[in-house]
Amino acid sequence: MELDKHAEDLASDLGVDKEEVTADLQNLVEYSVPIDEAKQSLRRKYGDGSSDGGGAPSSKDLGDVTPEDGNVTVTGVVLTAGKRSIRYQGDDHVIVEGRLADETGAIDYTAWEDFGLSSGDTITAGNAGVREWDGEPELNLGESTSLSFEEESLDVPYDSGGESQLADLHTGDRAVTVEVTVTDCERRTIDGRDGETEILSGVFGDESGRLPFTNWDPAPEIEAGGTVRIENAYVQEFRGVPEVNVSEFSSVTSLEGEIDVGADATTMDVGDAVRTGGIYDVELSGNVIAVRDGSGLIQRCPECYRVVQKGQCRTHGDVDGIDDMRVKAILDDGTGAVTVVLDDDLTEQVYDGTLEDALEQAREAMDQEVVADTIRDRIVGLEYRVRGHLSVDEYGSNLDAESFEEQSDDPTARARAFLEEVDA
Repeated sequence: MELDKHAEDLASDLGVDKEEVTADLQNLVEYSVPIDEAKQSLRRKYGDGSSDGGGAPSSKDLGDVTPEDGNVTVTGVVLTAGKRSIRYQGDDHVIVEGRLADETGAIDYTAWEDFGLSSGDTITAGNAGVREWDGEPELNLGESTSLSFEEESLDVPYDSGGESQLADLHTGDRAVTVEVTVTDCERRTIDGRDGETEILSGVFGDESGRLPFTNWDPAPEIEAGGTVRIENAYVQEFRGVPEVNVSEFSSVTSLEGEIDVGADATTMDVGDAVRTGGIYDVELSGNVIAVRDGSGLIQRCPECYRVVQKGQCRTHGDVDGIDDMRVKAILDDGTGAVTVVLDDDLTEQVYDGTLEDALEQAREAMDQEVVADTIRDRIVGLEYRVRGHLSVDEYGSNLDAESFEEQSDDPTARARAFLEEVDA
């Protein structure tokens, strides 16, 4: 194996036991450390004087750490520390992850060993690996890392504990604490990594807004209408928007008081919204410039509810499709464009008729497309205010609409107010 060859060369150069070097090298590679970085780490561990002068990794301020750094020694305050289980190369690993800060900046970290980290600790991590994650540097604290707890605490311009409001959460956040109202909640069974798994999913809300959630180890405290405090949650992307994940390591506590859920969505220009890469509960305004193919009458798979084409579901093959309606409208405000997807209820509103009405119209015309044409005639060219959940991926930007309302205010009056604002 290539790894054995690297280990043999290292053992020969360093004059140490090959089996010991092989085990160390295998361990680092399994933790996603690049092979060249892993070799340099072992050279430092075993004291090879020919590499970087044989000294320890350089000490750096956290604000100066870059993805190009191989290994560093840093001192900082543990802002957050939360456990999570991940599966790597077929095995389950319990890791500790969070954020570390000093006077110059803050950085995410992942600890592959149980160092006993807690929020508020001041630590020095020697020979900490650095990798790039989502374009930013991240510290890896592993078997070759020496970690010590400092008696004197650093004064850093960051809050410990991970307390956050939903509107401030972003994909990749770890060990966060939120106090929320459970606005929607359902129990369902999915095909998980260990087979069928029962989970809770729904929507959390607080004063700042709403976000979807998944509870992978259903907690009895999480139920529709309840208020809870959740510690050690993490945030992942799901369908293009941030999602709060509650794991078996999260702490869930029922709260006595009520938490009001903000009723207002974030209002943005289309272009700005698309550049976020995905946002939950956003309000956009613009003109409908087209209704895309695949609108009007459609059929869905009875098993997975995906749209079927010519009786074929891409997952379940030949199926007897279920009749349904939807609209895929292109909304443009001059700063950008987005595809707005209306479900059956909103489609019936813009069509001004029921599914049965649409089926009857298609039978009379002997043409299913007549329904989409009717919808085009009614909404293309008009201005709408749309609220929903925006996802952005390689296929484009799509807004799953919760409301779709024609602008009722006078465009002339808005133009006049805009000109007055510019003049002022």
